[in-house]
Amino acid sequence: MRKLFVVFLVALLGCDELVDIKKIEGPCTIQLKDGTIIETEGIELLKSTGTITYRDEDGKLWSIAVDRYESYSCGI
Repeated sequence: MRKLFVVFLVALLGCDELVDIKKIEGPCTIQLKDGTIIETEGIELLKSTGTITYRDEDGKLWSIAVDRYESYSCGI
């Protein structure tokens, strides 16, 4: 039983490395390459591709590929 607990604990600690999504709390500003500025309450960044996902003021989910945005910043 003790070995099972140790294996479970090691697996649980290692799961953080498997998560490819980074949640960032806002307020956030995203600057698109066409000059458009998007402001949102938070974003999720897919680390492997750089894609940003956010919800607009109506709750609609949007994704922006890395080749469509210049930069993003979050925080006060």
